[in-house]
Amino acid sequence: MSNISIIGTGNMARTIGTRALAGGNTVEVMGRDQVKAADLAKALGDGATTGEWSTAPAGDIVIMALLYSGVVPAVAQYGDALAGKVVVDISNPFNSTFDGLAHREETSNAQEVAKAAPASAGVVKAFNTVFRHVLERGRPDVFIAGDSAQAKASVEAFIRSLGMRPLDVGSLRMAHWLEGAGVLTVGLANHGVGNLDFALSITELPA
Repeated sequence: MSNISIIGTGNMARTIGTRALAGGNTVEVMGRDQVKAADLAKALGDGATTGEWSTAPAGDIVIMALLYSGVVPAVAQYGDALAGKVVVDISNPFNSTFDGLAHREETSNAQEVAKAAPASAGVVKAFNTVFRHVLERGRPDVFIAGDSAQAKASVEAFIRSLGMRPLDVGSLRMAHWLEGAGVLTVGLANHGVGNLDFALSITELPA
């Protein structure tokens, strides 16, 4: 069981919170709007609590369930309250036409989060290649990237509690390519697949 804090009150916060509780984890909801945070915690049910924005999260794993433009500012605002925590960035920094990334250099939102977070925080990229309703109803592979083996192990255990398979793609530098894979999923949804009812996965040949 993991102790999870979710910063955000939108659809992804609700979906991850629901699955987290079903997997036997505890969930704390934190949002700028305290009323929305309390309402979401109440909707999630037993095992969900509400924390106060920008105070130290109760969870060992802190999931940033915000639009990409708000993630780094929120991490900077929380500051030392995130010391020693595992910080999970799930965002996709899409450009305005959803066919590229908002940042032009070879970085990622997760790498920028790591710059803003305390040095003792372990930043992990995860969940960004899975559409929300697939995360809600399916058992997709979840790709993760990060520099801390301990932080990744914690996130992997959490993902397994959701009934999903975590797949480590490497260091936090690989978050750039995971965000690119997020763009790829949108392209597939608009063209080759033609719907949102899928997730990227790995097929292994039998031994």
